[in-house]
Amino acid sequence: MKIILNGANGRMGRIVEAAIQAGGAHSVVARVDWSFAAGDGYSELNQYEGLADMVIDFSNHAATQAVTEYCVEHRLPVVIGTTGQTEEELARIEAAAKEVPVFLSGNMSLGVALLADLAKKAAAMFPNADIEIVERHHNQKLDVPSGTALLLARRIREARPQAEFVIGRHENGKRTANEIGIHSLRLGSEVGTHEIIIANGSETITLKHEAENRALFADGALVAAEFLAEKGPGLYDMKDIVE
Repeated sequence: MKIILNGANGRMGRIVEAAIQAGGAHSVVARVDWSFAAGDGYSELNQYEGLADMVIDFSNHAATQAVTEYCVEHRLPVVIGTTGQTEEELARIEAAAKEVPVFLSGNMSLGVALLADLAKKAAAMFPNADIEIVERHHNQKLDVPSGTALLLARRIREARPQAEFVIGRHENGKRTANEIGIHSLRLGSEVGTHEIIIANGSETITLKHEAENRALFADGALVAAEFLAEKGPGLYDMKDIVE
C-alpha cells in the first residue's frame, strides 16, 4: 500500500513512519508536514501529485478541510488519527465519508476499542449505577477532555441514551442520575490512561486501559488502513474492526 503520511514530522507521524518501515508491507510515498522546508518533504498535501492508495493523517484537527478536500478530489481513503475536531470539522468529515472511505477514531488502540465495548455492556447491566471516567495524559496535550474519553462516553451512552456528559465537575450540587462524569489530568510525560468507574452503592467495577508507549497507536492506524482499503465510502471507527 502506498501511503501519504500527513503530519509526518510530528510525534505520532514519526512513529507511524517507523512502523511502516519496520513492517515492510507498505511504503510512504509522500511525507507532508507544515514544518518541512524544501527537500524534506511537502509542506502541503496538495503539493503531491503522484500515485497513492491511502492517506494517514496525524497532523492537527485544523487541517480537516485540507485533508478531506484532497482525499475527495483524489478519491483516496483516509485514516484520521487527530482529535479535538469542532462541529464544523466533524461535518466536513461526515460529508467526505459519503464520497470516500473515512476512518475516524479518538483512539487507534485495539485495547481501547475493547474497553469501550466492555464499558457499554457494564453500563447496560447496571442501569442505575453512577459512571465516572478519569483520563490522564502528558502535560502538553491540547484537547480536554481527550478524544478517547469522549469515545468511551459516547459508547456508554449507546446503552444510556438519556445520559449527559459533565466535564470537570466544579460546582456544588448533587450528582444527577443521568450524568457521566469526565475528568482530565495532565501530568509529565504520561502517554495515556483511561479509567471507567461504575458504582451502584453495593459494588464497584473499574475498567482501565494504560498505554505504555505510542507505538500501539501507530500499529492501530495501520490496522485501520488495511481495513479501510477493502471498504467503500462510509465513516468507520475501531468499533467496526472489533465487531
